[in-house]
Amino acid sequence: MKNPILKQNQLFPAPDQIKAVRAYIKETWQTLSRSHKHILESARDPKIDHAPSKPWPIYISPKEDVEVIKKSLEKSISKEEFAQIEIRVLPAEVEQIQEHGLLYLPHDYVVPGGRFNEMYGWDSYFIQLGLLQDGELNLAKSLVDQLLYEIEHYGTILNANRTYLLTRSQPPLLTPMILALFQHTQDKEWLQSLLPTVERFYYYWTLPPHLNQATGLSRYFALGEGPAPEVLISERDEQGRTHYDRVLEYYRQFEVEDYDVNLYYDREQDELTNLFYKGDRTMRESGFDPSNRFGPFNVDIIHYAPVCLNVLLYQMEQDIAQINDIFGYEAVANQWRDRAASRQELINRFLWDEEAGLYFDYNFTTGDRRRYEFATTFYPLWAGIASVEQAQRVVHNLPEFEAPGGLLTSTRVTGSQWDAPFGWAPLHLFAVQGLHRYGYHREAERLARKFISLVVQEFEKCGAIVEKYDVFNCSADVSDEIQFGYSSNEIGFGWTNGVFLELLATLE
Repeated sequence: MKNPILKQNQLFPAPDQIKAVRAYIKETWQTLSRSHKHILESARDPKIDHAPSKPWPIYISPKEDVEVIKKSLEKSISKEEFAQIEIRVLPAEVEQIQEHGLLYLPHDYVVPGGRFNEMYGWDSYFIQLGLLQDGELNLAKSLVDQLLYEIEHYGTILNANRTYLLTRSQPPLLTPMILALFQHTQDKEWLQSLLPTVERFYYYWTLPPHLNQATGLSRYFALGEGPAPEVLISERDEQGRTHYDRVLEYYRQFEVEDYDVNLYYDREQDELTNLFYKGDRTMRESGFDPSNRFGPFNVDIIHYAPVCLNVLLYQMEQDIAQINDIFGYEAVANQWRDRAASRQELINRFLWDEEAGLYFDYNFTTGDRRRYEFATTFYPLWAGIASVEQAQRVVHNLPEFEAPGGLLTSTRVTGSQWDAPFGWAPLHLFAVQGLHRYGYHREAERLARKFISLVVQEFEKCGAIVEKYDVFNCSADVSDEIQFGYSSNEIGFGWTNGVFLELLATLE
């Protein structure tokens, strides 16, 4: 899309304006925190069907002593509240769950806000950065510990702690969280104790089905089948149509050339295929739900080695090497550095596009990179994967992404919330930190100032911080522009809070 004239010299918020937003964020951490005393509030879920008279189910890992947990919860809330929940043991197989509910976590965590009333995988990284900036050290540590608990008791870091999200994870940012916390605590005993759990999470992403053996790179790949339950109930438009209803209408009306649509849509039966739902769940594991980055609705994502995931795995390999260095495990640390070096070579071989000067996702079924300009092209700068020359090429393309309010998610308007004209806090952080890493301080500061200014501007209009912004038109009023996914703009909002504070810190 063509950007209007960039507001290079727009007024930056005054100190008192920044102070007001910081006060809101500081107070909001407590509003968004969940503990045992909030267990009924946590169990309530607007994203699924629930009869008003029935108690809300809470599932406990079979590895735990259910009676002990039950007694602990009884002491934490009133009898009236306890009567509104039902403690159950999590079945051995996801398919055995007949009524969805909350997955128990033993200690405090932070939710994003709005209808997202549970702890999310990659949101937690940006939230933790904000907590650390705000001196909320205990809550920041508890957040990491709950993610580790999920790996040990539920198999991986989950999309979020609900039973219908047991079959998918989210972009892996655990090790940056661990090292960010360690900088504050210097707790070596804690750090050493979690190494086996961290490695278990790493192998979730680097073994089949997440490993693509043809490239040696990883992919997103959700394990569940059929429609995502939360989409059927909560992601409806004003006409009552779900995201899937709108997708069907799109397939009926438009030709799709980005992929073989017959894989995902049975035109004769006029229905979405099982593979469509696999792709749909997988794009939710990616966190980018949805865009056209992997073709319409991102359903072809199962056939791609994506830039974002593989950069984050490179960072994980480097981080695990660093943790082993701390304990003097030189040989083991070198093994992890070798893995990172190998992944760096593969990323540059398969994902770097010399002609475009950008990193693109690689379709391993066609052998082609998909030339879809997306802000994840800044991830390799964030992790230090790009050469000096590659970074220069990416920065040369920055005007394609830069808008008056910050960084466009992509360069194309599709009606999806992870495309233009929208901008999201996490992608701003990766880009700003990546630009700083390669010495592009002026560009990084300009982006940070634009996004901070937009957040403050919209905060002063509605008294809240929200999930996403239209960075092209400098507005938080986005609902009418979003056709696919959910059109609401949730208030809170955890990762915007965290990125706002982190970007402010880069300007100090």
